[in-house]
Amino acid sequence: MTTGFYTHSDCMLHEMGDWHPESPQRLQAIEDQLIASQIAPWLARREAPLASFDDLARIHGGVAIADIRDNTPIDRNSYHALDGDTVLNSHSWNAALRAAGAAVAATDAVLKGELANAFCAIRPPGHHAMPNAAMGFCLFNNIAIAARHAVEVGGLERVAIVDFDVHHGNGTEAAFANDPHVLMVSFFQHPFYPYSGVPPLGDNMLNDPLPAYSEGDVVRRLVTEKWLPALHAHQPQMIFISAGFDAHREDDLGQMGLVEADYAWITQQIMAVAAQHAHGRIVSCLEGGYNLSALGRSVAAHVRALAGID
Repeated sequence: MTTGFYTHSDCMLHEMGDWHPESPQRLQAIEDQLIASQIAPWLARREAPLASFDDLARIHGGVAIADIRDNTPIDRNSYHALDGDTVLNSHSWNAALRAAGAAVAATDAVLKGELANAFCAIRPPGHHAMPNAAMGFCLFNNIAIAARHAVEVGGLERVAIVDFDVHHGNGTEAAFANDPHVLMVSFFQHPFYPYSGVPPLGDNMLNDPLPAYSEGDVVRRLVTEKWLPALHAHQPQMIFISAGFDAHREDDLGQMGLVEADYAWITQQIMAVAAQHAHGRIVSCLEGGYNLSALGRSVAAHVRALAGID
């Protein structure tokens, strides 16, 4: 079996203005680096389908879904701001459906044994999207939708969500707080947007706030001492990764100090847990990462680890 790579050209068409760091060029930077690193031939590329209403509704209320659908501009030169940094253009609805659809399709393919694991190169990202509202560059919570799909449709009893974005995944935490099926482990810069996660909302949330300028040695220590014991105790039957790469030392949207080798190491630790408890089943979805060079290199390191490429 191989590593799946889900994406769609619709995800390139969503854009929020030339000023916005969450740009279509992020996906192009990933594609370029996968080619340059000679990783692309090792991946099973699949087009992201459109998510269904039922997929979205497992996490999001009808008003939240309609707010995005009904406010997506018809005029391709127009924008609609949902908040100060979350904006819709005429392609945003389809892009958001493709992003959530990729996460669901990857989950199904991994559960069926068609793929060993999968990475979804998608945008808009998702982990700030609350059950009742979009926020923080995010429209639908792709990783939460996939995790809930694995439980309610796939029949799994225990799943884990790992979030290593520089920002706390407040939307994911809100979706699963005190849900016994789900363990969520995360680190994030604190205090920092969205100023959440401390204290956690539930006993199933292992939130590790880190001060600015924390580097890889700090993160590796907390993964070893906190994440791994919690993950092994939970015995997840599938692991989902909110893969944000904005904790990289070159990324100006955060002030942490990770490098590519740290992302590869974290991925390897997660894979070892998945191998022991989950038949290796992992689905990873792109979240943050805004320095294009650092993003491309970090995703390449992450996907190389998922694919087991030396």
